[in-house]
Amino acid sequence: MTKARTTYSVAFKHDAANLVLDKGYSIQEACDAVGVGYTAMRRWVAQLKQEHGGITPTAKAMTPDQIRIQELEAKIKQIEWEKDILKKGFRSFNAGQHQTIDLIAALSRDNHSIKKLCVLFEIPRSSFHYRLKYRGVTKPERAVLRQKVIAIHSRSRGSAGARTISGQLNQAGESVGRYKAARLMEEVGIVSKQPNKHKYKISEDVSKIAPNRLNRQFDVETVNQVWCGDETYVWAGNKWMYLAVVMDLFARKIVGWACSDSPNTDLTCAALRMAYESRGRPKNVMFHSDQGCHYTSLQFRQALWKYQITQSMSRRGNCWDNAPMERFFRSFKTEWMPKECYNTFAEAERDTLKYILQHYNTKRGHSYNNYLSPVIMEAAA
Repeated sequence: MTKARTTYSVAFKHDAANLVLDKGYSIQEACDAVGVGYTAMRRWVAQLKQEHGGITPTAKAMTPDQIRIQELEAKIKQIEWEKDILKKGFRSFNAGQHQTIDLIAALSRDNHSIKKLCVLFEIPRSSFHYRLKYRGVTKPERAVLRQKVIAIHSRSRGSAGARTISGQLNQAGESVGRYKAARLMEEVGIVSKQPNKHKYKISEDVSKIAPNRLNRQFDVETVNQVWCGDETYVWAGNKWMYLAVVMDLFARKIVGWACSDSPNTDLTCAALRMAYESRGRPKNVMFHSDQGCHYTSLQFRQALWKYQITQSMSRRGNCWDNAPMERFFRSFKTEWMPKECYNTFAEAERDTLKYILQHYNTKRGHSYNNYLSPVIMEAAA
């Protein structure tokens, strides 16, 4: 059976240690007198000596002065904790510096000290007074930037975020980082619309037609080294419009496309033919796609053989093996295509080509190109 640990009151420890310090007892004699161990008595004597010397102990104090000091320190610690909780609670509402300064200004009207409020909320007084002085005043240069931000966001149909806007402003000669672009977006009340993340089932089945030669090596050194292709569909009034696209991985430029109301191999061959002829009939190109029947068909493989293009195919069901093409279609459908889809086939085809030719290739900044458009990236190469 474990012996219970003996505890002693502060007053008992004080009286026991006084036997040594005030009454002339040795530590051993004091131990025998009060019935405690030598180690405990020595520790009490040392602590009482420190307290008489004005040192606050880490253990419970024995002298009235040090007891009062420990009580005050505990109260200060509690007050600091409560203040920290209140500040964190305020910041949990995503309050930035401007909102905090507005709060300080409101509290100061109730005869609270501005100096103390600034210290409490960790806001420099210079920032507080600067904000009040220029609140509601917009510099002409910033007003121009706001209009440019609105124009870029509008051209992208609401999809452009801070990085894209920053990249396009820099292309236009403005020195604007992503955080400044984010502040400008907040000032004019616009946000980027982006879809939620989607989980995909991963498969490892390799095609029997062609191996995965690309193997996710999407960073290529020159134009016409690797092309990627894929096909998607869009609702166009009373039927589907099918879109086949070919992308040059060097600058992520769309170099071939075709639209049809039938998802057959003629569609993918037409997109490949446009890419081959518009790029000057290049040699030693690799064409990568998924394992869709439009790309495994004999007709399409014969077209690749005719153009002397090497075929590469993703593993079955593994969309990440053709990620650049999947990302292009996601951008088109979430950034550009109207949520209610199109009313007619002609409208869908016209708007799709507008996205490719007048927006994606020429104006939309791509993160892979350091937010240059594909056309500008290729021209700079």
